[in-house]
Amino acid sequence: MASTFLFRNAGKTIPLVAVIVLAVMLISGIVAMIDSIPLSIRTIYRYSQQMVGITPRGDPAQTPIIRDRIEKEAPVPLERVMVCRATGAQVRSIVGKWPFVVLGLAREDMTYYLDRMGSRGINGRLPETGKAEALISEPVARNLGLRKGSLLLGPVQDGAYSPEEVRVVGIADTDEWLMFTPIEYQRAHHFPPIDVLLVFAENLPDQAKLDNWAVKAFKGERAQVFVYQELERDTQDMFKILYKILNVVIATLVLVITLMMAMLMNIYQSQRLPEYGLLQALGYTRRQLLSRAFGETLVVVVGGWVLGLLVAYSLLLVVRAQLMTPQAFALDPLDRMAFIYTIPIPVAILAAGALTVWSRFRRFDPVSVVERRLV
Repeated sequence: MASTFLFRNAGKTIPLVAVIVLAVMLISGIVAMIDSIPLSIRTIYRYSQQMVGITPRGDPAQTPIIRDRIEKEAPVPLERVMVCRATGAQVRSIVGKWPFVVLGLAREDMTYYLDRMGSRGINGRLPETGKAEALISEPVARNLGLRKGSLLLGPVQDGAYSPEEVRVVGIADTDEWLMFTPIEYQRAHHFPPIDVLLVFAENLPDQAKLDNWAVKAFKGERAQVFVYQELERDTQDMFKILYKILNVVIATLVLVITLMMAMLMNIYQSQRLPEYGLLQALGYTRRQLLSRAFGETLVVVVGGWVLGLLVAYSLLLVVRAQLMTPQAFALDPLDRMAFIYTIPIPVAILAAGALTVWSRFRRFDPVSVVERRLV
C-alpha cells in the first residue's frame, strides 16, 4: 500500500505534510478573514431585506404622493407602509466606523418593527412617546459596548449627534441590527423635517419583487430608494479591487510553496533511491515503482490538504469565538470561497511531485544502485 512506507517513516513524511497543512491553513485563513469584511457589512445592514426605504430627496411634499403611488401600484400585497423619521449614528466594523440609521417610529410601529425583525423579547422597555430614549438590538449593544442607560446619541457626539442625550432604555433580543427612537422626539429635535417611508410586503418572499419594482418605478424621479439588492451590488463593487489583490497574493503563495515542495520532494526521492534500486533488482517493474511513488505522493498531498482544512476550520472557530463574536463581527468558518482558494495548492504540489518522480525514474539504473555507485 502507498501508505505503508509513509507510516513507517513518519519522520520523513511529517515535514512534507506539515508544510502543506500550514500552507492550506494560511491561505484559507487569509481568505476567510478578508471575506469577513463584506460579510460583516451585509450582516449589519441585513435588516433592509425586510423592507423598501424611500426618501423624497429633500422635498417633504413628495412623501404623501410617493405613498399614494406605492399603495396603488405595488405589484404585491403590502402589509404596512410606515411613515418615520431618520437620523444618523455609527457602528464599528472591521475596517472602521460605518454609518447606521436611527429610525424615529410611532409607538404602534415599534412593536410591528420588532416583530418583523424577529425579536424574541426586550431586555428593558420601549421608548416612551416624545422622550429622548432609544431601543437597540443585541448585536448593536455588543458592537458599541452599550447597555441599558448608556448614551446612544448626544450633543457632543459628532458621529451620533442629537441636541439632547438619548439613552438606551431597551435591548431587543434579535439577530438584526436596529436602533430607533420615538418619532415625536426626532420631529421636535432633528433636521431636516422630512418624513420617509418604509414599505413592507405582506409575504416576505415577495419583498424582493417589491424591491425591484420600486427601483424601476422611481428611477429618475424625486425619490431615492434603498433596497438590500443595491447594498449587495455596492458591496461587491467596493471589494472588487481587494479581491484582485488577494488573487495576486494567493498566486504568489502557491508558486512559492510549490517550488519549496518540489525541492523537498526531490530531496525525499533522492533519499529513497537505494530502496527503489533494490526493489527493481528484486523484480519490480519501473511501472510498478512509478505507480507506488505517485501513490505515496498523492497520499501526502491530499492528506495534508484535508488535514489543513480541518486545522483551518478549528482555527477560524477560535478566532470567531474570541475576536469576532464579542464585537458582533461576522466570520464564516465554513467559508466556501476560502476552501476553494486552497485547491491550487494540492494540484500544483501534486504536479510538481509527479514531475520530480518522473524525472528521477526516467534515467534510473538499478544496477548502479545495487553496486553502490550512486552519483
